Amino acid sequence: MLRVTANSETCAVSSLCVYRLPGVFDQDEDGLVVVLDETPDGELHEEVRRAARGCPTKSIRVTEE
Repeated sequence: MLRVTANSETCAVSSLCVYRLPGVFDQDEDGLVVVLDETPDGELHEEVRRAARGCPTKSIRVTEE
């Protein structure tokens, strides 16, 4: 199982993750990253990994359980 977490304290509000996967990521009222789906379906795993790699502050963490 793939698990997604994000650190809003290091988020730079670039919104790249939200644009890439709006069903997995969103932003709070301050524009900081919020994870909507911590365990996305298998067909989204590669896109989630790309979003994590593309995060300019590396605030998104993907772990395999």
